[in-house]
Amino acid sequence: MNKTTVGVGAVSAFVAVALGAFGAHYVKSLVGQELTITWETAARYHFYHALAILFLGMSHDQLGAAATRRIVSWFILGTVLFSGSLYALTLTGAKFLGPVTPVGGLCFLIGWALLAKSTLSKSN
Repeated sequence: MNKTTVGVGAVSAFVAVALGAFGAHYVKSLVGQELTITWETAARYHFYHALAILFLGMSHDQLGAAATRRIVSWFILGTVLFSGSLYALTLTGAKFLGPVTPVGGLCFLIGWALLAKSTLSKSN
């Protein structure tokens, strides 16, 4: 287990839950139903990847330090770009952030592909 990675995952999950709660209780009154759905998507993907980071921290010994670091880095970057752009778009209406979201999704996909490759290439 890598305590730093587990800690990063726990902090990310904490932030995802806090932002999800903020969205559930306040965002709708600020921006309306349509953008509330965007916020919920951001919080959901944020939380999924926080859990994935926690898993990676607990699987550190099996995956190895370098692979874990690479995958976690892609998941963090994906969270910042994907969820972050959706949070910001919801609150500001800044349409220029729209193209950032798919780049974050691509970062998530790279992280998952690296996890699959790292896991499947390990001999048992």
